[in-house]
Amino acid sequence: MQQHSIRLWDLPTRLFHWLLAVLVGGAFLTGLTGGNAMVWHGRLGLLILGLLTFRLVWGVVGSTYARFIQFVPGPTTLLTYLRGGWQGLGHNPLGALSVLVLLGVLLLQTLSGLFANDDIAFNGPLQDLVTRRTSDWLTGLHRQAIWLIGTLITLHVAAVLFHTYVHKDDLITPMLNGMKQVTAPGARGATGGGWVALVTALAAALLAMWIAGGGLLPSPVPVPVPTW
Repeated sequence: MQQHSIRLWDLPTRLFHWLLAVLVGGAFLTGLTGGNAMVWHGRLGLLILGLLTFRLVWGVVGSTYARFIQFVPGPTTLLTYLRGGWQGLGHNPLGALSVLVLLGVLLLQTLSGLFANDDIAFNGPLQDLVTRRTSDWLTGLHRQAIWLIGTLITLHVAAVLFHTYVHKDDLITPMLNGMKQVTAPGARGATGGGWVALVTALAAALLAMWIAGGGLLPSPVPVPVPTW
């Protein structure tokens, strides 16, 4: 059958994908380096939280194939896919589950980092809201979770390469230019996700970053300067 192109991934979804990859890579590097790099680790964590918030909202108000309601599979859909009978666009059912797991783990990682400490000079922006014992516990979870995240990212990349080069279903190009080659004559490109939706998602992301950075906390009491 003759192939034709449709718009699969909108620009905000593609930018989210690649920015998240860059920021997570930077967070890994600064976190493992420690020391003065922890300041940047905290900043990157806030940016990642903002991105994740954006994606959660965009998954509701964004364009067709970015919406969770379109690609989150039920048990029947997943079973059909495993039997080789699934046909669709966007994330396949197994890929959709992996995306949800990765987003969920990254979200928990960023939230735990808000309350963590490095036992030296760095404290998460909301660390004062919990006890030291709780902060230490969350710090331990935060440090251990990097290996889980690294494993999930490795599996994600391996699955994309397998589908692209072995299964001959190109998943890389659509995430670069947004277009997908399809053979089904009735396949329709993505719709929706206009400016109002984009501004809403961006506003939610900025609000989440402001709150996570301590925006709702009372300002510290200034230390009086002694006069002589």
